[in-house]
Amino acid sequence: MHPVSKSTKKAYRWGNGGIGWPLVETKGLLVVEETLAPGCSEKHHYHNQAVQCFFMLAGRAVMQFADGQDVEIDTGMALHIPPKTRHAIVNQTDEEIRFLVISAPSSRGDRHEGEQDK
Repeated sequence: MHPVSKSTKKAYRWGNGGIGWPLVETKGLLVVEETLAPGCSEKHHYHNQAVQCFFMLAGRAVMQFADGQDVEIDTGMALHIPPKTRHAIVNQTDEEIRFLVISAPSSRGDRHEGEQDK
């Protein structure tokens, strides 16, 4: 076992202005540190199996839901996203935001941007 950080992991780009570093990557658990540039967002999507928790490390994000609800998440706050819930994180501020995304089981291969499965 070895400690990891974003300085020891390879980054990947996501959405519009996002960068992520997978810190824990197993079939049952995915923990990613991510940043999102000012004014940027991702596409609405959902996961059939994965439960997600977004934990804000720095800044303020808005989580937009398909039902039109917007939820603000400030530094130190967490937001639970159940499976099959269409969502998209948005940075409406003028500063980069930083957060953890914790998915169980892993959301790899479980991201869907079309209509939800019934």
